[in-house]
Amino acid sequence: MAYDYNTLYRENPNALGAPFAEFVQFFEGSGSGKLRVLDIGCGQGRDALFIARLGHAVTGVDLAEAGIADMLAAAKAENLSIQGAVADIRSYQPDGLFDILLIDRTLHMLLDADERHACFANLLPHLAPGGTLLLADEKSNMAGLRAVMEATGRNWKTLLKKPGMLIARS
Repeated sequence: MAYDYNTLYRENPNALGAPFAEFVQFFEGSGSGKLRVLDIGCGQGRDALFIARLGHAVTGVDLAEAGIADMLAAAKAENLSIQGAVADIRSYQPDGLFDILLIDRTLHMLLDADERHACFANLLPHLAPGGTLLLADEKSNMAGLRAVMEATGRNWKTLLKKPGMLIARS
């Protein structure tokens, strides 16, 4: 993870732009129940803030302190249910089970495929049975990440599959 996201976030208040339309559509169609969401590689909270505004409880995790600080400041200003953790996703251990596991263009930052797959395999058990994975990554990484999912033994139902993006329910 060679890129300096702390500098990017300090210099750009909305560095990564808006959430992907597919993720917006998923959450807008998810009904009225409060979901517990784990946002891995949340940055400044582009997904986490949108999701929390819909009434869901979000835990955002990122290596960049500046990103977590921005997200938590915005959450506090809007009284949103967001927790933040500054952590390396390679060693991060989520607390409990989540209804949604969101990994938005983060795993590709782990350049070694074995490390990327091990990290992903460590996160998947924290998705509750019947939970949904929202995954966006480099197109070239998707087959390997799908193989990690299949190795869990869960019966995955694909809700959306397109180059570089997968939404699947376990």
